[in-house]
Amino acid sequence: MSSRFPESTDAPTDTSTDRSAQLPVVAISGPTASGKSSFALQLHEALDGAAELVNVDSAQIYVGMDIGTAKPDAATRARVPHHLLDILDPLEPYSAARFASDAGRVIADIRARGRVPILVGGTLLYFRALFDGLSDLPPADPAIRRELEAERERIGADGQHARLREVDPVTAARLHPNDSQRVQRALEIHLASGIPASDWHARPKAEAAVPGIVLRYAVRPPAKKDHDDRMAARFEQMVREGLIDEVARLRARGDLHLGLPSMRAVGYRQIWSHLDGETSRLEAVRRGVIATRQYAKRQMTWLRGEGNWVWIDPTEPFSLAQVLKEVGAQPS
Repeated sequence: MSSRFPESTDAPTDTSTDRSAQLPVVAISGPTASGKSSFALQLHEALDGAAELVNVDSAQIYVGMDIGTAKPDAATRARVPHHLLDILDPLEPYSAARFASDAGRVIADIRARGRVPILVGGTLLYFRALFDGLSDLPPADPAIRRELEAERERIGADGQHARLREVDPVTAARLHPNDSQRVQRALEIHLASGIPASDWHARPKAEAAVPGIVLRYAVRPPAKKDHDDRMAARFEQMVREGLIDEVARLRARGDLHLGLPSMRAVGYRQIWSHLDGETSRLEAVRRGVIATRQYAKRQMTWLRGEGNWVWIDPTEPFSLAQVLKEVGAQPS
């Protein structure tokens, strides 16, 4: 497979040149366990290596969180260039705005070297921040976050969601009570500023970080039962591959806790609770599978609501051909 792209070089060039600006950015998202990572690797191979992958997963950015995030293994990363993996310690916070800034620089560098950036992951807020910009929200406040986490322990997810309904019914209406991270962030914004998060989001957004052509593809999962079975099998496989030991190592550090965004990632908080003696191993796996399915449902709702993603079936050869055609590649 050859392409219309200019021959790539290892030396960065001026990112403002017409050549780099004309290269498309390819975004591949979809619900968890839909096959988006495999499709991105197929696309990279079909482009004869004239592309590099950029992680858009809010948990894969953390060092030491490998099994539970389905992070690409060492062999894959040696074969295919990946960016924005293992860039932070799990103790450190990260935001969608920071991702947009980091990814914007990475994308510009990839384009400057004559390659196509392939963004792949399921953190839809990161995609929105990068492509559409974000409202200028108040910064995170660690003290308020600790208070809200303690409150959640006292009154539960439903109680905290009810509190959000009182101060910001618009945001509460679009967030599920189990989406504790975003519920708490909305409450934090209100506590810090006195203004509902929905009002902040209605304000003019910061300028998007990616100029030029952006192609967005959402990988369609299999039928619901098959997808549910796939998510369950994948979580159980993670446990067999050592997820409990991985969480145990993180927990043994002593400086991490369930109030951190990293440790609230799907799978990690359920296994952590098991290690705290709150649940059996079997119950932790059951809860992990349920949390995975709930997360996939939220991802599907988000993607359908955006309306600017083209749905593709990764099992159909036509899908890859369609993407290649739109990217600008052509058979040799």
